Amino acid sequence: MELKVYNIEGKETGESVQLPDEIFNISEPNTHLVYQAVRVYLSNQRQGTHKTKERAEVRGGGKKPFRQKGTGGARRGTNRSPLMPGGGTIFGPKPHTYKLKLPKKAARLARKNALTLKAKENQIMVVQDFNFEQPKTKDLTSILKNLNLADKKTLLLVADKKENIYKSGRNIPYLNVQISDKAATYEILNNKMILMQKSAVENLCKSLT
Repeated sequence: MELKVYNIEGKETGESVQLPDEIFNISEPNTHLVYQAVRVYLSNQRQGTHKTKERAEVRGGGKKPFRQKGTGGARRGTNRSPLMPGGGTIFGPKPHTYKLKLPKKAARLARKNALTLKAKENQIMVVQDFNFEQPKTKDLTSILKNLNLADKKTLLLVADKKENIYKSGRNIPYLNVQISDKAATYEILNNKMILMQKSAVENLCKSLT
């Protein structure tokens, strides 16, 4: 697959990049593997710190709240009872890990499948490398407008850590900046467009071969 390279003014440069078919043009994408990778990613984002107090942990107890007979209600012997207002919770959630794992080869293949799905939908663009001397959200917004990506949820892939681009993009709600070989399957699919700097293409392909 061949894609044209655009400059930051949104015009064609006359250059093009060749995207390897084994990454961007898989004949039959494995959507179930993609689903598994997304599930693992989302599961691993959970903290697992949810907790409610059981009857042994709530304050109270001691004196019997009311007499045993004659009330017409249940014979609760403590205000810690789950049947009492302010009592403990029955079978409440306890902290535990949601950590899941996916084999490295499977995770790599899932990313390839996700990129293929994006390529088939013509949702990948390549732009010349650029950087800023200092963080400037206005300049990055202007570049996205020139490329007709304004208000489109976009994943910008760069070859290495570019602090000024990251800081320029973090205030743009529809933009996510990532190093190309770190982008997860979920992040690839969760954005409408993928904008890759030219140097990031080679970095991405190298990480997936």
